[in-house]
Amino acid sequence: MNGTTHGSPHPSSRGDTRRAFLRKTAGVSVGTSLGLAGAVTAASPARAAEHGHRRRIPRGGIGMHLYTMRDVLARDFAGTLERLAEIGYATVGVSGRHGYGAPDIRRMLDATGLRAVLEHVAYPTLTGSGLPGALDDLRTLGAWWPVVPSLPAALHTPDGFREAARQFNRIGLASRKAGLGPVLFHNHGTDHVVVDGVNLYDVLVTETDPALVGFELDVYWAVKGGADPATYFRRHPRRFPALHVKDMAADGGFADVGSGTLDFAAMFAHARVGGVRQWLVEHDTPADPFATARNSYAYLSALRY
Repeated sequence: MNGTTHGSPHPSSRGDTRRAFLRKTAGVSVGTSLGLAGAVTAASPARAAEHGHRRRIPRGGIGMHLYTMRDVLARDFAGTLERLAEIGYATVGVSGRHGYGAPDIRRMLDATGLRAVLEHVAYPTLTGSGLPGALDDLRTLGAWWPVVPSLPAALHTPDGFREAARQFNRIGLASRKAGLGPVLFHNHGTDHVVVDGVNLYDVLVTETDPALVGFELDVYWAVKGGADPATYFRRHPRRFPALHVKDMAADGGFADVGSGTLDFAAMFAHARVGGVRQWLVEHDTPADPFATARNSYAYLSALRY
């Protein structure tokens, strides 16, 4: 595998009408603090509306993390992007190039009106000599945030996460100097474990500079690891500009967004304080990627909270 300050994402140079509309709607504020949020009881958009919830995710904030679409992208990258735009998605998170360079992907995105907001780049690349090139590619894509998708298993100790925090501060500084947003970290369930009395994920949250480092919170893996996304939003304001919106099936597996057990309405009630600007759909093992894309978009576009 190989975007924000707490303000607006890096602007795109595209000027078509649809893109201008999406940039405008991306600035709409989302969510308010409405009290404690549970994490594992499903709530339908209709039920949320019945309870007086009227806020909605701005259309420019609903995106697709392209890992979900990896099988169909490998067969038809441009056609897959076109179908995502037709469904209604405004943005994508890039995860894997499938043999294309950043300029090629940017051309395909431009042709559909989609906008890349971030790219997942391996930790060794960002901590090594590949950092400048990765940031150049991010600018070419028109994206804003470099994202570390995971940490090496050898670092899953308190000291290892403290070293990662130091590296994240360094990467984030380089990213900001390059005119981009802070580096983000994408979590998995094992990042939320307690080792020798220390919660590993909390090391990253508390030992990084908020101006340089943020988080792309995968809400499924957070809940799987025993964490509550809403609690993190409240305790660490503006640290979570992007989410992986992934649902949990009753058996603990993956589900299309809105078909599982996670209560997204309650969770997203705290999205504004958490600084969320992008809601990126993800499903790790979709049986039909396009069906997952359609189902998940329909749920998120109808959701009220």
